[in-house]
Amino acid sequence: MGTGDQDQDDVVEPARPPLTAEQAREVTAGLREAMDDVRHSVALLAARVRDAHTARVWTPLGYGSWESYCDAEFAISRAQAYRLLDVARALAAIHDAVAAAPGPSRTRDSDPGAAAALDYGLSQRALIAVSSRTDTVAAVITRRLATLAHSGLTSLDEPTVRAVVRQAVRDIRTAPPPQPADPPTDPTVAALRRVVDDLAASSHAIGELMLEVAPAYLSDTDATDILELLCEEIGEPLDHGLAARRYAMSGDRRALHGTVL
Repeated sequence: MGTGDQDQDDVVEPARPPLTAEQAREVTAGLREAMDDVRHSVALLAARVRDAHTARVWTPLGYGSWESYCDAEFAISRAQAYRLLDVARALAAIHDAVAAAPGPSRTRDSDPGAAAALDYGLSQRALIAVSSRTDTVAAVITRRLATLAHSGLTSLDEPTVRAVVRQAVRDIRTAPPPQPADPPTDPTVAALRRVVDDLAASSHAIGELMLEVAPAYLSDTDATDILELLCEEIGEPLDHGLAARRYAMSGDRRALHGTVL
């Protein structure tokens, strides 16, 4: 490090006067608005991705595949390109479940942009986390909205639908993996399966930690630069950390094959 860098580190910023409660509320309101804007942008991006992929937009432009199109036009990796599709599919499944629900709040618009019309307030990370379980999420949303509609106790207005969707996604994300329908009768196999399940659960927890440091929108390459030091600090091989991060995003154990499992 040069002397100039050291001098910059030694500079003490002048103390700022404390905020009043009213000023703190204004700052908080601005932060909340910015977060809402980001979430809405995720929904809008997902709708546009779905539209582009359905139309196979890369073909008339002379690209051989979706990933080569994304790489050339937007400079994003293959992993990012397919994560965008995961987000789009998850949001589409949620939107379809809401659209099929009874009540005046539903939207029947078939335009892909309609998926962003009702802002569910879901982050890209949340959508990626349930992208492999969209059928389950949609079924939970459909069942809960139908129950509310038939009870007559709550109108299915936008805030209610939003709350149902967010809770359903949260429940699916935190639900433990289903037990196999036919558990092995061999004690050795059963014990090995428990070890694998415990290892997968630990990897998921590590992956959640990795996502706190390197959010889901980063490619593996970009995440590597950020996570290298963290993995060294916790004594975890970098390839294991990246695999755990992918597993936390997808919920698919195949992400761990060749590394953790």
